[in-house]
Amino acid sequence: MGRARKTAAKAPRTREPRDFTHLPERVPPEQMRTVQDVDPGPDPRGGRDTETDFLLRNAGF
Repeated sequence: MGRARKTAAKAPRTREPRDFTHLPERVPPEQMRTVQDVDPGPDPRGGRDTETDFLLRNAGF
């Protein structure tokens, strides 16, 4: 079908890999809480009963 692709030789790495032998200290679960007050999201239905609206639109009245 198609031509065979030629594989190009990969360029040698110019940077040293990162050293991950020393990791940061662990964070205790007690400190993993938010300290901000959070408001609930807006009601996507806007306070309306969407099931009743659907029924009235499609009941054929």
